[in-house]
Amino acid sequence: MPALAVMALFLALAPFSPEPHLQQKINMLLNGSLSKPLDIFDLFLHGTPLVLLALKIFFKITDK
Repeated sequence: MPALAVMALFLALAPFSPEPHLQQKINMLLNGSLSKPLDIFDLFLHGTPLVLLALKIFFKITDK
């Protein structure tokens, strides 16, 4: 799980300057301007590790 956490944080924050891609793509999604295939791919590329980490933590907490 530590490797997934590092990967998730790194991809969520990359590139570090001027604005992380994940933040930029989420803003584009909320504004309705996320239409290019490359932008959609970037959203999935940078967001997937965070979703996987969240699911892993959720299932670890709920596992009895």
